[in-house]
Amino acid sequence: MQMSDYIETINKKLDEYIQIQYPEDIFKAMKYTVLLPGKRLRPVMCLETCRMLGGNIEDAIPTACAIEMLHAQTLIHDDLPCMDNDDYRRGKPTNHKVFGEANAVLAGDALLTFAPQIIVKNASNNITPEKLIRILCEYFHAAGAYGVIAGQVVDIESENKTPENPEKTLEYIHTHKTADLFKLSLRTGAIIADATDEQLEELTQFGQNLGVAFQIADDILDETSTFEQMGKTIGKDKISGKLTYVSLYGIEKSKEELNNLLDKCECILAKHNLKSEVFDKIINKIRLK
Repeated sequence: MQMSDYIETINKKLDEYIQIQYPEDIFKAMKYTVLLPGKRLRPVMCLETCRMLGGNIEDAIPTACAIEMLHAQTLIHDDLPCMDNDDYRRGKPTNHKVFGEANAVLAGDALLTFAPQIIVKNASNNITPEKLIRILCEYFHAAGAYGVIAGQVVDIESENKTPENPEKTLEYIHTHKTADLFKLSLRTGAIIADATDEQLEELTQFGQNLGVAFQIADDILDETSTFEQMGKTIGKDKISGKLTYVSLYGIEKSKEELNNLLDKCECILAKHNLKSEVFDKIINKIRLK
């Protein structure tokens, strides 16, 4: 499948999974951010990993969509006034600007718990109870205090401060705020396809490298891009005193590290003879010259 085919499938299923019902405000708020125009990188990576390893992508669709819901939850909460206080996301007003802060908080909470229900309720006959438990464990680990929440906490703690070990702190933030959801996508897709332990380990490293590279690119673009290109307020990282690759290393060194990480991703795919036009496209899209 082409990337556009994956995105079309994902968008259709996301729309089906979130039905507007009473109380309507919460479901409208959930659906609003989930269906904002986007690249759908995380669910695409889940489906493509499953396909690449010989699995049936139909078996992975509920998990892929659940990961996109989890990602949307992180965006809703990240944009709140008590967090990054952003007014725009993907060129549209952020959730709390449309539905109010209280509903935005609740919409994020709802998505966090709604997503794993989608995995369970829509599991195919090919997903054994043992495999289902593995997928859910991966989801809850990445979603919780060992995953994206940990990254967000340290990100907030590091604003306008110089940590004792800024390099290690930055690695921690990027690993948990960004790379953990990349690894979740790859690992669940691999588990559904019955990957070997070696494949799972290699794909985890691939996700770590790709996730950090993606975040470095985002840090650079926050300094060099425009609102029209990014769909969100530009330059807020510097204003907020955030610890980023650019603030720590500068733009040129950040670009060098970004491309080095992407080279490592390509090496992992080549080493295991894993061919994917989709991953090639993702990697090339993240690269900066």
